[in-house]
Amino acid sequence: MISPANGEHRCDQRFDLRALSTVRLFILFSIVAVAASHWCAAGDPSADAPGANSAALDSGLAFFELEESADTKKADEPNFDALDKRLKEIEDAWSKQQADSKQKQAEADCKPTYQIHGRIHGDYWTFPRASAGIGFFEHSNPALANYGTDPEDLFAFRRVRLEMQGTVLESMLWRMHIDFNNPQTPEFKDVYIGFGELPFNQTLIIGNQKRPLGLDQLNSSKNNVFLERPFAQDAFNDSNRRPGIMMQGYADDESLGWSYGVFLLEDITTTGQYRGDQGQTSLNARLFGSPWYEECTDGCDYWHWGVSGMIGFPDANPNNMQASDVDVARYRSRPEARTVSRWFDTGNIIGSQAFETFGLESMFNSGPLQITAEYETNWTQRGSIGDSNLFFHGGYIYAAWMLTGEHIPYNRQTGTIGRLKPRRNVFCVDRDCAECGQGWGAWQLGLRYSYIDLTDNDITGGIGHSGTLALNWFFNEYAKLQFNLIYGSIHDRGPIGGYTSGTYLIAGTRLAIEF
Repeated sequence: MISPANGEHRCDQRFDLRALSTVRLFILFSIVAVAASHWCAAGDPSADAPGANSAALDSGLAFFELEESADTKKADEPNFDALDKRLKEIEDAWSKQQADSKQKQAEADCKPTYQIHGRIHGDYWTFPRASAGIGFFEHSNPALANYGTDPEDLFAFRRVRLEMQGTVLESMLWRMHIDFNNPQTPEFKDVYIGFGELPFNQTLIIGNQKRPLGLDQLNSSKNNVFLERPFAQDAFNDSNRRPGIMMQGYADDESLGWSYGVFLLEDITTTGQYRGDQGQTSLNARLFGSPWYEECTDGCDYWHWGVSGMIGFPDANPNNMQASDVDVARYRSRPEARTVSRWFDTGNIIGSQAFETFGLESMFNSGPLQITAEYETNWTQRGSIGDSNLFFHGGYIYAAWMLTGEHIPYNRQTGTIGRLKPRRNVFCVDRDCAECGQGWGAWQLGLRYSYIDLTDNDITGGIGHSGTLALNWFFNEYAKLQFNLIYGSIHDRGPIGGYTSGTYLIAGTRLAIEF
């Protein structure tokens, strides 16, 4: 930028140059006129010879060229002092800005940070077909007027979750997720404090959190293909969060990951506390890997494997028969839909001293196609009732296809799926937004088969089969509409109202958004 003083100097220079140019032209024309008058003087023997006239002309031109060269040099000579001064001012301003930025960052690092997120899942469920026994599994209390009646349609907010998380200084972290889907009894979800940047890329987490058992339970409900989790994952890791201490980490190349910890068996979701001296606990661990992951295609192609296990030590008190007590061994599951009751239920297993759950998981993804399967087994020991140990098991397999060509992302550090991003968002009509596409969003088709066996010896929790057809419409990466159609059957269930089996057809839909 030019200062006013320099501007006035240049204006004066332009004025002087114009004046000098006029003088030069006048001198040039005068020289030419004088030379011509000498050449045209007829019969004058004393007139200058042509060589003299030429010399005079050359002398005038030389004068003109000399003046022109001097003035041009003076006008074109750069002002290095002003340029150096200006560069020095820019360097000083840049250095000051960098210093201020570093100071602000240092101050920010000394203060806690926070982020606010949330999700809303609005569900509608209907039961177009259910055999007679299903009504007794749904309404099993003979003291109520609806005993044995068919399941009723349901509209409910499956999740109304407020999520806050952040960091404290360089390596501490925190998270607090509260679900208000039942306004009378808000539920704790993730509520913990952590320490990150530990050796081997590890993080220590203390508080209420997900136990590392199974892939589908660890996937976020924001990203799962189906509305509800499969039988086995619901039965063997019921309400998957527990208070505990867990360490999780991953290899430098992210091809291998792990998590392990110790947890209480008590579910504190609605109470926020545990009181007692028994200290029933579980030991959990999970090892997973992704030996094949195509980074050059942004993770469109990968293969995930995993193994996980849990050893639990429940309350072996034979007099503890409260239905709400989860410190005893008990395995139950809904029919992969939001029903009032758990249609598969072993009840409290009296005398259970320990149980072991072991799971295998595999996930293959090639572009728009994903195939995922899990299998879990459970052994429960009842030492006080002799040699009557129990064995339960279950699993699922599903295939999902992105009809619009996207792929399901994968997080190698946690061994879980991520948020899907459509290539084009739905109904975006802002023509001035270069990054906003116009289209029909992303469409996904899924098909799942599930199996559960909770019947062994004198325990009759039921055996179930289920097939689910899913159609998901992603408006954008934060909102979607999901449809599920479920057909299933139950048999070898403990009798209720004289029924031990039944079949059902369920349809569900969900409008989901996160922020």
